[in-house]
Order: sequence, then C-alpha cells, then structure tokens
Amino acid sequence: MVDVARSEFILGGQKSGKSRRAELIAKHWLDATVAHRAVLIATGQAWDDEMRERIARHQRDRALRVPGVVTVEEPVALSEVLQRHSAPHTLVVVDCLTLWLTNLLMPAHGVPLDAVGPTQELCRAIEQAQGPVVLVGNEIGLGVIPMGREVRAFVDALGGLNQAVASVCARVTLMAAGLPLTLKEPK
Repeated sequence: MVDVARSEFILGGQKSGKSRRAELIAKHWLDATVAHRAVLIATGQAWDDEMRERIARHQRDRALRVPGVVTVEEPVALSEVLQRHSAPHTLVVVDCLTLWLTNLLMPAHGVPLDAVGPTQELCRAIEQAQGPVVLVGNEIGLGVIPMGREVRAFVDALGGLNQAVASVCARVTLMAAGLPLTLKEPK
C-alpha cells in the first residue's frame, strides 16, 4: 500500500524509479475512490528525434500503468498550471522539475529566465495546493564537480531548486535502483 502525502518530492538519478513511484502513487490515489482524479504535468519538450521517442514511450507506458491519469504539457508556466488543476479530489504529478529548470535557464528559443522568482512561485503553489502534489526531479549533485561554468551554474541552480521544494513538501523520497528511501516524513 502507498501512503499519499499532502505533498511529496521524489528525487534521484536518471532511471532510478522516480517516475514509476509517482505513477504508483497516482494509481493508488485513483483506485481509492471513483471521485479521485489525477493530472500529470509534463515539462519535457521534444526538441529532437530521440526526445520525441522518449516522450512517446513515456506516454505509452503511463497509459498502460495508470490509464486514468490526464496529461497536461507545460514547459514553463508550472506554478500557474499547478494552481489551475489543483483540487481537493485531484492529485497532481509534476514530471519533472529538472526539465522545467532547463526550460527556464536554457530555452531553445528566447532569453534565459532567472529561476529564483519561478521557484518561489512554485513553492507557494505547492503550499497552497488544494489536493495532493507529487513532484519528480533529478539529484545530480552527487558526482564530480562538472567542467564548464554553465554546467556548474546549472548544478547549483538545480541544488537550490531541490532544497526549496524539499523544504515545502511534507515528504521527500530519494530513489536509487527502484527503491525508495524516505528523507523526510509528514509531521
């Protein structure tokens, strides 16, 4: 059985099981009662063929594992879309914060945005959510210090985003090899 917290931040490395855990929580939520809804806010953008295939694979797999989840694509205006879909009987999954930050700091078209304001808005939206929220993000700060100013700046920005989101979420879970390790539990 999966306990649904008011808010949960799931982080870990690539292919650690983050999205699967979020899907499991959504499935448990949907199975609890017919009154429950689940919305997944997808932040990824298909800028090349590999990413298009990756997104299509995620969509196919998610449709099989959690057929009742509704997907909304939003690469930048995350706090607004979270607020719009949040409701007492609706669980909102955000997958993923790392791609959202990438869209802010390294847009394919346009001018990079400062992530501080959007991060603060996101944290307020999480705190004010009317229903449960599950957020997925990468932990990339466990390895060697990356070469290159831009990459180090991104790692720093992601670390700041992860800390801010973890501070407002009731539960924080670290995934490794498909296994959850609870870092923070609801009080």
